[in-house]
Amino acid sequence: MSTKPGLSERSGEIGVSGTLVWYYYICPRQVWLIAHQLTPDAEDDNLAIGRFIGEMSYAREKKELAVGSSKMDVYHIANGELVVGEVKKSSKYRHSARMQLAFYLKELHSRGIPARGELRFPKEKKREDVVLDEETLEELERVEREILRIVYLPQPPPPSKNRYCKKCAYAEFCWS
Repeated sequence: MSTKPGLSERSGEIGVSGTLVWYYYICPRQVWLIAHQLTPDAEDDNLAIGRFIGEMSYAREKKELAVGSSKMDVYHIANGELVVGEVKKSSKYRHSARMQLAFYLKELHSRGIPARGELRFPKEKKREDVVLDEETLEELERVEREILRIVYLPQPPPPSKNRYCKKCAYAEFCWS
């Protein structure tokens, strides 16, 4: 399985990734597009800002820990425990970010690697702890099934306006 969300180049299978979990809570159409490797506008200002924040924040920590189909933004060891962090531009998408990070914790746990997570919002100077509990695991299992249902559709779900459309890198694709 590749570390990119979506189709595996070797097998043609679609796997769930943290990125797909993130987008599930924002827009099902984006889930399908990303899973089928239809990439958003790389020059989109919001994507560029997000990349910049990820690259420039937390310089003293190790960056990009890849495990399975997941790529965690930052990681370090604190008191003998692995701590993985997900860096986001703002807390506006807090729930989707929490579930993305919980997915990463689930991937680590399934490999016998205990870890805890931290959501980080450097522009807001905020951090939030994320732990993998039973309720979150149940939600993740439901979401993973729903993501697979979406990505195996023969066509993307129709566009549907929501509060995130205005700043979406797929806006031109959906609404032109």
